[in-house]
Formats: sequence, C-alpha cells, structure tokens
Amino acid sequence: MLIKEKNQLKVDDRLKHIAFIMDGNGRWAKSRLLPRKVGHKFGAENFKKVVRLCFEAGIKAVTVYAFSTENWSRPKDEIDSIIALLKEYIEAVKQEKDVRVVFIGDKTSLPESLSSIMIKAEEETKHRPLYLYIAFNYGGRAEIVKACNELIAEGKAIISEADISSHVYTNEMSDPDLIVRTAGEYRISNFLLWQSAYSEFYFTNVYWPDFDRKELYKAIENFYTRKRRYGGLNKDEE
Repeated sequence: MLIKEKNQLKVDDRLKHIAFIMDGNGRWAKSRLLPRKVGHKFGAENFKKVVRLCFEAGIKAVTVYAFSTENWSRPKDEIDSIIALLKEYIEAVKQEKDVRVVFIGDKTSLPESLSSIMIKAEEETKHRPLYLYIAFNYGGRAEIVKACNELIAEGKAIISEADISSHVYTNEMSDPDLIVRTAGEYRISNFLLWQSAYSEFYFTNVYWPDFDRKELYKAIENFYTRKRRYGGLNKDEE
C-alpha cells in the first residue's frame, strides 16, 4: 500500500528498488547560459536529495547512472568536473550512517587514484542496510559479457538465467521495480539491460537538476497505478 501523510510518501514491498537515468544536466545549464559542468554540480547536489527522499519513503535500494562507458568521449573539462564531484560525494557518503555504496561498472580501467577510493568506500560502508548503486564507467552489454566470462572461468559449460543474475553487479539486491529517466529522452542507453527485463519505466521532460520531491512522488504514484504481470495475467484478468 502507498501511504501519503504529512507530505511524505511511504511505499510497501512492491517498490524495493528504484533506478534513475539522471539526464539533462548539460541542457539545464545551457538553458541558463551556464557551462555544462555547472549543470553537473547542480545535478550532483540534487542526486543527494533525491536518494535521501527515496530512502525516507522506505525504498531499500537506489541505482543511479552516473557515467557510462560511452561518456569518455565528452570534453575533458566536463569529465574532470564529474570525477571531482564523484570524489566529493565518496567522502560525504562515508559520513552517513545507513547508506551502503556500491560502484557498478569497470573499475579496472579507471585511474588507480579513483578506483582505490571507490573500493575503500565500499569496504567502509558494507555493513549498512540501504543500498546505493552508483553506475560509473558502466555499460549494460559489458556487464553481461563480464558475467558470462566469469561463469566460463568457473567451468560452466551451460549458463542459465540464474547464473547470470548471480554475476551481475547488483546481484545482492532484487532487480529495479521502477526506472526513471529525466529530460525527455525515451531510451535506456545501455543501462541495466539484464536487470530491467520486467522493470516499469517512467519518463519525464524535467531536467535532472529540477527533479524534486514533487516529481519523485509523481513517478512513484504512477508506478502504483501499474499492473505488473511478468508475462502472465493478474487474477482479475483470468
């Protein structure tokens, strides 16, 4: 049951995991005649607020698409600003009491100065109850290839769906129930390809820096209007 009281939503177990494609930071800045990196700064601040709102609503896991394997083609100063913001957040999240941070994506090709602090943050927060998956240097196709190669290395001759599910980055948490994409784009951009098979999707024209409590609640309320069939029929449709 979805409960709304004192301007705050409380979800039930139908919504345990929510994911965000945080799109529109650059366009938000451009619309204000500001550099793109300013948009990323405002987007990073908003990310912190939205994640906390999700946890306060009772959602157990949040995944955010922070930087894809394709984003390296962007201008160097923009990439540098994103990495600097990520480092700032890593230091901040270690001060939290309840958030476990897990970085999903290929850490092996990142600079050691970045991958080492990612690994340290994961270790320091690993006993906390709420999951925050940050997809950085992440690609959904590469994730599936990684899972298959790990299974082959383990000696698997035949690979099942359960095998792959146990080897994707988010294997400790259920698949996302809801995936939200901002800024008016209607594609998933190589994000959680395996995990999103039965996720509900919500698209909004709002740029990520403007995606506030009101917009989050609209997405959640919309989710609760959906009938999730997982390929079958609900009892009232039989």
